[in-house]
Amino acid sequence: MEVELLAAALRRDSADLDLYTRVLSAKLAQSLPPGTVRVVRRRSVAQRLAGREGPVAELDVVLGEQRLSLRVDRGQVAGEICHEVRGIVLSRRPVGLDEWIDALARSLARAAASNARAREAVERFLT
Repeated sequence: MEVELLAAALRRDSADLDLYTRVLSAKLAQSLPPGTVRVVRRRSVAQRLAGREGPVAELDVVLGEQRLSLRVDRGQVAGEICHEVRGIVLSRRPVGLDEWIDALARSLARAAASNARAREAVERFLT
């Protein structure tokens, strides 16, 4: 049930890709421990000069030995699930957004089940 709740929370606003990646990256970065989430933004010169954040171009979430990557380019999204040990990628699998969200929900639920601090992070994410 917790995985389904997480997946539903992760799917919220996924119809608007720019809004979705902005909100998801911010919530994950706030909820999870430092170093778990990496966000790369694509900013135009005008956005840089104005001091604004650009849209999310890449989102990487590392939970245990799994790295979940989401790339956004011109309204197209590409997900990837990697099995990584000590910085070495052992396997890499491209996935669609729905499968990526399900994998992220399962990884967050596994982390929450094994670690009290991760559980608090997931609870913060859901609220």
